[in-house]
Amino acid sequence: MAEITSDMIKTLRETTQAGMVDCKKALQETDGDMQKAIEFLRKKGLASADKKMGSAVTEGIVASYIHSNNKVGVLIELRTVTDFVARNPDFQELAKELCMQIAAAAPLYVKMEDVPADVIEKEKEIYREQMKDSEKPGNVVEKIVEGKLSKFYSEICLLEQEYIKENKIVIKDLIREKIATFGENIEVTRFSRFQIGG
Repeated sequence: MAEITSDMIKTLRETTQAGMVDCKKALQETDGDMQKAIEFLRKKGLASADKKMGSAVTEGIVASYIHSNNKVGVLIELRTVTDFVARNPDFQELAKELCMQIAAAAPLYVKMEDVPADVIEKEKEIYREQMKDSEKPGNVVEKIVEGKLSKFYSEICLLEQEYIKENKIVIKDLIREKIATFGENIEVTRFSRFQIGG
């Protein structure tokens, strides 16, 4: 059995756009053979999940989660293309998992595009101010600012957050894997998080 390295997984992921977990499994199933792993993923439909991401989502569910202490609650609207998928227990389980993610990680927005421009500019200002005395050239400062901005997005945007149950997976990849499984687009359209004393 060939050793499956993180570089191999990364390469396969970049080639197919499939999720990390599925790439690792594909490489394990094919004894590290990259071409066979690509074929394995294509057969499973994971490699084409991105193509489905543009489909109109007119069906879906509203799911809720109340934490055991009754001090944190979440409502989420999770949409898909057909009522058939919306009624699937695995789809409903995904909605519940996302609710728990929101309860635990407290994102403010669904995706990066939802963050208001003035919020982004304010963050950039703060980062540039932090770098003011560093004597680094302007282009280096801007790269550092962009890096800090990516980290900022990963804290405040649901789709950019690490999955609380598996921190090697980002939420958008978890959803992409589910799109491949169901063969339909899935979108988080909105959520609300309520917290007592927070």
